[in-house]
Amino acid sequence: MRYLSTRGDAPELEFGDVLLEGVAADGGLYVPSELPVLSTSDLRDFAALDYHEVATRVLAPFVAPSLSLDELAPLVSDAYSAFSHDDVVPVSALAAGEYLVELFWGPTLSFKDIALQLLGRLFAHELARRGDTMTVVGATSGDTGSAAIDACRDRAGISVVMLHPAGRVTEMQRRQMTTVTSANIHNVAIEGTFDDCQDLVKALFADRPYRERLRLGAVNSINWARVAAQAVYYVTTAVALGAPSRTVSFCVPTGNFGNALAGDVARRMGLPIDRLIIATNHNDILVRACRTGEMSVRATRPSTSPAMDIGVPSNFERLLFDLGGRRGHALAADMARFRTEDSLTLSSDVWAGLQAGFDAGSAGETQVAATIAAVDASQARLIDPHTAVALTVARRDAGVRGGTAPMAVMSTAHPAKFGEAVHAATGRRPEFPPALAALAEREERATPLPNDLAALRDFVSAAAVMA
Repeated sequence: MRYLSTRGDAPELEFGDVLLEGVAADGGLYVPSELPVLSTSDLRDFAALDYHEVATRVLAPFVAPSLSLDELAPLVSDAYSAFSHDDVVPVSALAAGEYLVELFWGPTLSFKDIALQLLGRLFAHELARRGDTMTVVGATSGDTGSAAIDACRDRAGISVVMLHPAGRVTEMQRRQMTTVTSANIHNVAIEGTFDDCQDLVKALFADRPYRERLRLGAVNSINWARVAAQAVYYVTTAVALGAPSRTVSFCVPTGNFGNALAGDVARRMGLPIDRLIIATNHNDILVRACRTGEMSVRATRPSTSPAMDIGVPSNFERLLFDLGGRRGHALAADMARFRTEDSLTLSSDVWAGLQAGFDAGSAGETQVAATIAAVDASQARLIDPHTAVALTVARRDAGVRGGTAPMAVMSTAHPAKFGEAVHAATGRRPEFPPALAALAEREERATPLPNDLAALRDFVSAAAVMA
C-alpha cells in the first residue's frame, strides 16, 4: 500500500512513514493510493470473529508492508483488551429498525479510544523499530485529547502536547486531560476556539524544518491511521445487523468529518451501506455544503456537544480529493482560496457526488435536549448530546425519506461525560463510572497560552523529547 497527498506535491510513502508524518509535506492529508476490497465472503466470515480479529483483517492491507500480519495482530488485540465490554463496540436496539452503536466502552468513554488506543501502540512499535522519538502535538474539541493522552501516557520516546480551547470543553473532558500527571504529557489551554487550536497545530506542521527537528507527530484524524481504524466498526456493525444479506444505514454525529469519512471508506471498500447521514449541531458547515454546494466559514458557537463545535472540518479535504477525481494540484488551489476567502464554491461534479453519497441534517440545542428527554422517557436510558444530535437527525430524516434498511446511530460518548446537559434535559444525573468519579479529587495541570504561534513554538520546543 502506498499513500499520496491530497494536494499532489508530496512524495508517496508507505504506512510507517505516513503514521509518523501525519500531515504531508505539501500541507495535504495522506490517503491510500487505492482501497482494499471487502468481499461478500469476507463479510460472512466476519460474523464468527471477535472485534480484534475483524480489525486485524480489515487493517492488514492498509499497513502492509510496514507491518506484517504477525506484527499487527498482537497490537490490535492489546489495544482492544483495554475496553470494558467484551464486544468492544456493541450494538443495541433502541426502537423498531433503530439501533445505537455504542462506541464509548474504551478507557476514556469516547469513540476516540477505538482509534487512539491502537494508534498509541502503532507509534510505540514503529518508533522502537527505528530507534527514534516523536513529539505528538494535537488539538482537541473535547474527547480526542483525553483519548490520545491515555493511549500515549508513559510510553518511552513519546512526548504529548495537547491543545484545548480554554473554557470550551466540559469540566469532565478537561479533567480527563489535566489530571494526568505522567511526565510525558503536557496540556495547553489556548485562549480561543477549537479552530484556533487546530490552526496552530497546522502551522507548526507547516514549518518543515521545525517539524523535522522536533519529530512532530499527529494524533488528530488528519492521521490516516485513525480513519482506517474507525472504518472497522462500520464493518462490525453492518455485519451484526445483517450484512452482506442486507444494507444498513448510518447516522453519524461529526464535526471534523473523520467519523463520517471512515463510513465512506468502508462503503467504498464494499460494505453494503444504504445511506450515510451527516449530523451536526448548529455549527453546520458540512450540512450547508451538502445542501448548497458552498463551503463557508462562520464563527463557531458553543454547544452542549462541544466535540462538534468545529467551523473548518479538516477531513472534508479527503472527500473533496476523491470526489474531484484525485486532482491534487487543483484541490491545493481550492484549499488556498478557501483559506484566504473563508468560502469555496464546490464544482458541479463534486457537489453532485456529495449529494449522491450523503444526506445531512443539523440539530439545535432545544431539539437535542428534547431527544435526550424522549429517549429517557420511552426507554429509561440516558444518551449524551452528541448521540442526541445524530438521533434527532436520523428520526427526522427517516420520517422524510423513509426506507427499510436498519438505521444505526453512532453513540459516540458515555452520558456521564456530559452530565450537566443530560441532567438539564431529564432531571437525572448519569451514574459516574469509577474512572470518572475519581477525577474530581485530583489536582489539575495545564498551561494557559494565548492564541499565538510563537508562544506555542517555545512551549513545544521545551516539551519535546529528542533521541
